[in-house]
Amino acid sequence: MKAYLKSYRQAPRKVRLVANLMKGKTVERAIKELEVLPKRASLPMLKLLLSAVANAKENDGIAQDALFVKEVRVDQGTILKRFIPKSHGSASPIHKHTSHVMIELIERAESVDTAKKAPVKEVKEKAVKKAAPKAKVAATKK
Repeated sequence: MKAYLKSYRQAPRKVRLVANLMKGKTVERAIKELEVLPKRASLPMLKLLLSAVANAKENDGIAQDALFVKEVRVDQGTILKRFIPKSHGSASPIHKHTSHVMIELIERAESVDTAKKAPVKEVKEKAVKKAAPKAKVAATKK
């Protein structure tokens, strides 16, 4: 279940501060935090989250209690280029940044625990494989 917000008129750097607070949390927890967060991006992000919940309910029949935020991605949108007049007839550019936001929700049955365990094991296995050749090289040098 995904929801998109395109060409939101705020810099992605500022929107990511709000987006990072939502990642990996249940929908209920994310809604409560967004309601009290004193950032400008919190209201549009709250509306987007509620839109994603409505998409999940309408399209897949999943209740809000069973959802959590899997991914929140904030990408750079188009930059509106404007100019402000300066002295001696010159002009300085003003860049007005926009953001594209994507929220993805999944069911709690596909919990974060199973998603986190697999990559950790792979990383440990890779670390062991990398450490083994170094030990052989060190042994041959002596």
